[in-house]
Amino acid sequence: MIRPILRYGADALHAAAAPVDDFGTDLQKLIDDMVETMYAAAGVGLAAPQVGVASRLFVTDTSFGRSIGDLLILVNPEIFEQEGTEREEEGCLSLPGFTASVSRPARIVLTGFDREGTRVRLEGEGLRARVFQHELDHLDGTLFVNRLHSIRRDLIFRRVRKLQRTGKW
Repeated sequence: MIRPILRYGADALHAAAAPVDDFGTDLQKLIDDMVETMYAAAGVGLAAPQVGVASRLFVTDTSFGRSIGDLLILVNPEIFEQEGTEREEEGCLSLPGFTASVSRPARIVLTGFDREGTRVRLEGEGLRARVFQHELDHLDGTLFVNRLHSIRRDLIFRRVRKLQRTGKW
C-alpha cells in the first residue's frame, strides 16, 4: 500500500523516532508499504517518520529499483564510524521541489538490524553515504534544510509558507 508522505511542517517530521522492539507482522507490513511508497515517489530513501510512524526505521535504494541487491532496510540504525567530508545537492520527499547543497561525511558505516531482526553492518560512500545520513536525520527529527546556513534555510521556509498560504502545499 502506498502511504501518504508527510510534508515539511507536519509535527511527526520534527520529533525523534522511538526504537523498534517488535519485528512482527506490523513491522513487516510497514516495511513493505515504505518500499512501495519510496518507489512510487521515485525516491532513493524513506524514513518511517515521513509516513507518520515514529519508529527508527528507513529503507533505501540508490538504484531507483533497477538492481534488486540495492534495496536496503535498516532498523534501529546507529553510526559506527564516519570519515571525510563532501558537499552535494540534496532533496527530500517531504520537501518536494526544493534542493540545496549539504555537507556530510563522505563515508559512513552503520550498524542496526535487517527486517528479520538480524544484526547488520552497512557501509556507504558517495550517494549511499548521503542517503544513509539523510534518513538518519529524519529519525532524529531533522530535515536537510536544518543543516543549511540561515539565509538559504530562511528562503526555503518563506517559499514553503507562501505555498501553504495559497493552498499549494
